[in-house]
Amino acid sequence: MGRRSRKNSVLMVCVGNLCRSPIAEAVMRDVVKRAGMQGEWHVESAGIEGWHCGKRPDERALNILASHNIEYNGRARVLVPKDFLKFDYILAMDRSNLAALKRMAPDYGTAKVLLLGDFGLKPDERIIEDPYYNLGEEPFEKIYQQCNTACKQFLKQARLKQIM
Repeated sequence: MGRRSRKNSVLMVCVGNLCRSPIAEAVMRDVVKRAGMQGEWHVESAGIEGWHCGKRPDERALNILASHNIEYNGRARVLVPKDFLKFDYILAMDRSNLAALKRMAPDYGTAKVLLLGDFGLKPDERIIEDPYYNLGEEPFEKIYQQCNTACKQFLKQARLKQIM
């Protein structure tokens, strides 16, 4: 059987695309790279709201990524209806994001809309909280750790076709 001609694709989503979803995007790319699968996956991030379009992620998010030797050069963008066709998976950071995504999904959308934290995280740690209004970098490190665990498990399950 021949290789798939189309890459698998995943879109990480939070409210503004400044903190959580850029971290999740960068971590997922790193997980894919470490698995030697960068030719098989396309990873992006977006925000439900367009308040920060074109801006770089929060400096604290960039600092945490850099402390884990992960580069990130993306800029914030807003989710658009065609994303529900372009991506195989759209992963929300919290239940509010998940509900908004499900409301926004067009009837013709084909993406599986899921909660990132449902992959590999304990039930009481599945919500990836918005750190934007917190002081310091500690909440960003927690997000990094949650995303690292969840992205590894997501990739494992996606490879085994265990995602419903």
